[in-house]
Amino acid sequence: MIEKLACRLGRNDEIPNIELAELLCRNNDAAGIEEIVGGFKGKDTPVANDCIKVLYEIGDRKPELICAYANDFLSGLRSGNNRLVWGSMTALAKIAELAPDAIFEKIEDVISAYQNGSVITVDNSISVFAGLCKAGGECAETALPILLKHLKECRPKEVPQHAERASSCFNRDNADQFIQVLEGRRPHLSAPQQRKVDKLLKTLNQM
Repeated sequence: MIEKLACRLGRNDEIPNIELAELLCRNNDAAGIEEIVGGFKGKDTPVANDCIKVLYEIGDRKPELICAYANDFLSGLRSGNNRLVWGSMTALAKIAELAPDAIFEKIEDVISAYQNGSVITVDNSISVFAGLCKAGGECAETALPILLKHLKECRPKEVPQHAERASSCFNRDNADQFIQVLEGRRPHLSAPQQRKVDKLLKTLNQM
């Protein structure tokens, strides 16, 4: 499968990697996915970069095919290669609801990447925290305060998008807390941003 990667084909676009992800999904190709994970963990940077793209594209289509590799993605958060860091967080965002326990065991790595990572890393970490929050129990006890604090403090332009990412974990028990935070941010948002937040507030108020 490695030979089908964009870098091995001399391509500078992502189309071969997306096509490979689609092929692996169509065939439920566990052995092929294992090979791609090996490339992701290897020392060949172009291969690793393409492999993480393939993996999170699989996660977008059939997350169950990559959820067994949660620990590999968590290790990727500690990479010195930013492409692998945000790619790993993207992959974790796809599987957070399927593998919350594995992710929660290394929650400090997620928090560290969230605090120090790029915009894309932060964006996807919100989805990871939402997945943990949705899992309930100790996962939710840790993730919910992080989400609420983030929505209170993030830049206004990020509020609608990140609130939408968090919305997967909205429920009756936490609705009031999200309502309080979003209503507090609403006056500081532009009209289009307010409209997006209003849709979420409507959902929350109906819980």
